[in-house]
Amino acid sequence: MKYNERIREIREDHALTQQKVADLLHIGQRTYSDYESGKTRIPIDNIMILAKFYDISMDYITGASNIQQPYPKE
Repeated sequence: MKYNERIREIREDHALTQQKVADLLHIGQRTYSDYESGKTRIPIDNIMILAKFYDISMDYITGASNIQQPYPKE
């Protein structure tokens, strides 16, 4: 699964709107929509924010792994 499909799946699993996630990332809803549609690549720092917020590993979000592991604690 591609990362853009993953971030949409995770967002929907948490019953969040694109606007809520965009607000978390301090970006516009349209920009976040472009991330989910694959029109624009999501910056790595935003992937990190999402991983921490959802408590899911970056490997899962990016599609490098299909196993949902929690975000590593410091």
